[in-house]
Amino acid sequence: MSLAAALAAQPSSSRGRAHPEIDNGPRGPRDIFQRDRDRIIHSIAFRRLRHKTQVYVAPDGDHYRVRLTHSLEVAQIGRTMARALGLNEDLTETLCLAHDLGHPPFGHAGEDALKEAMADAGGFDHNAHTIRIVTRLETPYPRFDGLNLSWEALVGLAKHNGPVAHPTWALAEANADFDLELESWPSLEAQVAAVADDIAYDNHDIDDGLRAGLIQLHDLLEVPMVERHWRAIRERSGELPPDKMQRALVRDQIGTMVGDVLAETERRLNQSGVQTIEEVRDAGRQLAGFSDLLAREEKALKRFLHDRIYNAPELIAVREEAIRVVSNLVCAYRADPSLLPEEWRDEDDVQQVRRIGDFIAGMTDRFALRTHEGMIGPVELPDRF
Repeated sequence: MSLAAALAAQPSSSRGRAHPEIDNGPRGPRDIFQRDRDRIIHSIAFRRLRHKTQVYVAPDGDHYRVRLTHSLEVAQIGRTMARALGLNEDLTETLCLAHDLGHPPFGHAGEDALKEAMADAGGFDHNAHTIRIVTRLETPYPRFDGLNLSWEALVGLAKHNGPVAHPTWALAEANADFDLELESWPSLEAQVAAVADDIAYDNHDIDDGLRAGLIQLHDLLEVPMVERHWRAIRERSGELPPDKMQRALVRDQIGTMVGDVLAETERRLNQSGVQTIEEVRDAGRQLAGFSDLLAREEKALKRFLHDRIYNAPELIAVREEAIRVVSNLVCAYRADPSLLPEEWRDEDDVQQVRRIGDFIAGMTDRFALRTHEGMIGPVELPDRF
């Protein structure tokens, strides 16, 4: 058994849920982490991810990633690594599936607009909003708000990128209700989920970028890691059609990154001397991640993606229009809260702004566009993106 397996989260040792539940219904043979995963999959917020931006807004094509397909791909990679390390697969999958629930319409552009428009009420942060969704906004149960996820799942979602020294208002509220120990590191399952997210979008954004024509193969091959894999595929398989080469490239890079994380995580664990889950939380550093060499190569790939895709003129124009749409919606609802459905209104000024943020963050791309067109005016987005 690997050292990581000895540090896996155990359902029987869970710290439980904020609201005790009496298991007297037809629940089936599921432990607490399996139920967490199923609650995410059956949530309204999870279903909305199919119409929320990953990179492209309402893309003109069925084969581009959206938040839902991205989350499924992250879950596949995360679960593979968890299984190889002997970690809890169900908790890892829960965190992977839920990590993007808090994204508003239009991805980071929508988040930037909400953050600015809500500045006087504490701003907006998609990670904190994920916690707000699963602790307050989803309401499938009769006795309490939220999905009542396990402590381990909430901690993993709250700080999968590491300790949180300065929580935003939404995360602070959730932490006051159920202490998430924000100052410490999360479980290995949460750390693996965070790396799985990086692996997924690094490689699948290459795939979508080539398909969209935002990057060209000869430019992509300037990235050392990409060129090395491309050359290896040619040596192994000879000349293949470009689309098959591209798919092989994505597969091989994911495989290389996953293998590196597995080896590096075991190395860090052995070097750290941690023996318990509590020691993982108190280790003071990330224990699951890339080796130094691959981390440098991955950063170079990210720089390329930012320069050539995320900051491409075509997508900058889309992002600016998306920001305008979200900003206009916030302004309209703040000027006249009666435009909101009744259940989203609040007499307190600060809470009203936050409820407006909740309402808009819950919108899909297409619902936000329709709402803007019907309530404010036309939206001009390029047909392809």
